[in-house]
Amino acid sequence: MSILREKLENTSERVFTAEFPSIDGGGMDSVIKNAARLAPWFDAVNATDNPAAHAHTSNTTTAIAMKMHGLEPIMQIVCRDKNRIAIQADMIGASLHGITNLSLLTGDDVTAGDEPEARRVFDVDSAQAINMARIMANGTYLSGRKINPAPDFYIGAVENSAAPPFDYRIQRALKKHRAGAQFLQLQICYHPERLEAFCKGVAEVAPDLKLIPTIVLMKGAKGLAFMNDKVPGIDVPTDVLARASGASDPAQEVYNLTLELAQHALSLPGVRGLHVTDFRHDETLDLFMNDLGQTPKRQG
Repeated sequence: MSILREKLENTSERVFTAEFPSIDGGGMDSVIKNAARLAPWFDAVNATDNPAAHAHTSNTTTAIAMKMHGLEPIMQIVCRDKNRIAIQADMIGASLHGITNLSLLTGDDVTAGDEPEARRVFDVDSAQAINMARIMANGTYLSGRKINPAPDFYIGAVENSAAPPFDYRIQRALKKHRAGAQFLQLQICYHPERLEAFCKGVAEVAPDLKLIPTIVLMKGAKGLAFMNDKVPGIDVPTDVLARASGASDPAQEVYNLTLELAQHALSLPGVRGLHVTDFRHDETLDLFMNDLGQTPKRQG
């Protein structure tokens, strides 16, 4: 059983996940450096699958490299670039290396990336991919061909609580849960009331669905403005932008805001922990985790 599954399903401990940086070069040294920075704080870390429609080292090889260097991977698989055969191959290939945490998502359109002429696949959507993982965990491929032994997948997905229509987002989350998702990592939300309404709505219908909201560590007000202007699905309120840009120390003010959002998220129904995306890559990560009452894990 994965550490992530054990903690989410069988304990009341807070769970912290993170995003592993995309690998484009630097070889295994880059993996080792990032693993050493993340391992003391996180229970599991996402191996991304060509995020924002940019090509990077593949999800499967990144997950294997992470596991080799002490991190428990959550292997993401996007539907944009792969048909159902390739998606099942990713899943069973991961299980061959003992990687059982999965996160299935549709993926950004190719127009979000630097190769917009690439052909879209989208043979299945995220809910259908989640259902495929569930079927495989029960011992067969989608075709009915047997898998023996069946892979012990722990199935996750993503959702955006802050994007309209808000009630529909709750229904999408429940649809993914019915398909087989056992946990959801939620997109960053700068509207606490929207996140609260989403978590309450999901918890009322599916109290066993584990919710992990995202928190983003950024260097200052410019990062918030970039998120608002350039990242699809992210909306930063004008008063938050003004608070950050008008502060005497914008970097500190953005940190204070991030800590407030994290503490609020952890208080909500159904929330079992946080997913932390670190755009600072400095000592702020340690400060943030300490401020949340966490202590680093013993390594080795």
